[in-house]
Amino acid sequence: MRVQTLTLAVAGAALLAPTTLPAAVHSNEPVRYEGGVRASDLLAKVRDCAPVSNGHYRSDAGARADIPVCGTEDAVFWKADMDIDCDGRPGPRCNGRTDPYFADTTAFQQSDGRYLDPERLPFIVVPMASGIWNYRDHGIRGGSVAAVIYKDRVQYAVVGDTGPQDIIGEASYATAAALGINPDPHGGGTASGVTYIVFKNSRVSPIENHAAAVETGERLARQFVGPTVEGTEAAESSEGDGTVAGD
Repeated sequence: MRVQTLTLAVAGAALLAPTTLPAAVHSNEPVRYEGGVRASDLLAKVRDCAPVSNGHYRSDAGARADIPVCGTEDAVFWKADMDIDCDGRPGPRCNGRTDPYFADTTAFQQSDGRYLDPERLPFIVVPMASGIWNYRDHGIRGGSVAAVIYKDRVQYAVVGDTGPQDIIGEASYATAAALGINPDPHGGGTASGVTYIVFKNSRVSPIENHAAAVETGERLARQFVGPTVEGTEAAESSEGDGTVAGD
């Protein structure tokens, strides 16, 4: 987790050399999207907000508190920025030299007792329980599955860490890199445009099994969006010409 201010970020910039970004960030090769549920279909389901939080969160320390946590029968969601969480097991890109806010722990641990690897495991950060909102009251816990959406990309992740009680909008280095967001823990991230959808009462065990997160996330995302216009038109076309979808 991190608490950043503009003053600290600017001051730290003079002390740290830029980190090397993963090849995927620089490459012009097509990005491999996870699953078959389109970002547009997921976003259509979270267009309207029924608040479940008692108040609003800030995107960063000192910012205006204007981000609610919204809810549906099957999920909670919020629309925010993305700060980069490099906390957890240190590596070449996430360590005390590259990240002035680095902590070698995460709120949740792997099945072997080690802390999560932010460079390899896509995970998101939820605010610590407070009077604003308690994630546990909505079936959310460590290992809960999330769909993170940025532009036309969908990345499945797990809840892997907790952050400040009044700030929301943070995910691991691996999550940002997969979405095409600059994952540099010092100066990376994006100021807006990220949607976080966390499916209630879902859980991946062990938490570090990303393949299981993708499989579970894809299944829950399909249930969440339900029949799409594209799917409905395909079914009607099949009925009209006497064929059965899948033949």
